[in-house]
Amino acid sequence: MLTPKQRELLLFIHERIQQAGVPPSYDEMKEALDLKSKSGIHRLIMALEERGFIRRLPHRARALEVMKVPEGGRSSARQGRSARPGFSPTVIEGSRGKFSGFDEPAAPFAYQPPSGVVPVPLMGRIAAGVPRSAIEDPTQTYYLSQDMLSSGEHFALEVRGDSMIDAGIMDGDTVILRRANSAESGEIVVALIDDEEATLKRMRKRGNSIALEPANSSYETRIFGPDRVKVQGKLVALIRQY
Repeated sequence: MLTPKQRELLLFIHERIQQAGVPPSYDEMKEALDLKSKSGIHRLIMALEERGFIRRLPHRARALEVMKVPEGGRSSARQGRSARPGFSPTVIEGSRGKFSGFDEPAAPFAYQPPSGVVPVPLMGRIAAGVPRSAIEDPTQTYYLSQDMLSSGEHFALEVRGDSMIDAGIMDGDTVILRRANSAESGEIVVALIDDEEATLKRMRKRGNSIALEPANSSYETRIFGPDRVKVQGKLVALIRQY
């Protein structure tokens, strides 16, 4: 899924390329989406690029290539080589059928985990940009040892993309997070940007600003005013299946 603005921009770029042979300018995108500044367009393009919907071509002005359009789009995009896909809690795709440790019997029998085992809801799949509802709609449950977790309430998200690979977080991993509304500088968090887009990044405090750093040199650090970023959870564990 895409946020409404991400989808609107993607389809606008795609249709302009099909009609004119070149992508629209940032001013044209800003006007088409009725945004007040081009910084909002830059943020949307970064989210689309991280999630593999578009690719920016180096050393060329206004060089954008649409790699795919969402289901239900008005037309089909050119299918080239895959762009770099890209945590937030707007990408939720339901359950993968993955489970950890125990098989949960079907109703009417209620599963009772053993002592020392804690249920952790899997809230869905997450990419670099996702809507807030991504962490409010559990799709299944992991049962984890209490020793893996810190105190407090926890949730899980399945990672999509490679923006945190140098921190050891790979595409397809499941991250376990403790719900929190604050974090220390340097911690990996789920951050909600402008109450719409969320991302899994390392948070650093730079004076009065908040920097959200990827762990992959192919992606840019994004800097925001403190009123634009809300911490949703802090990374405490990771699950990887082979």
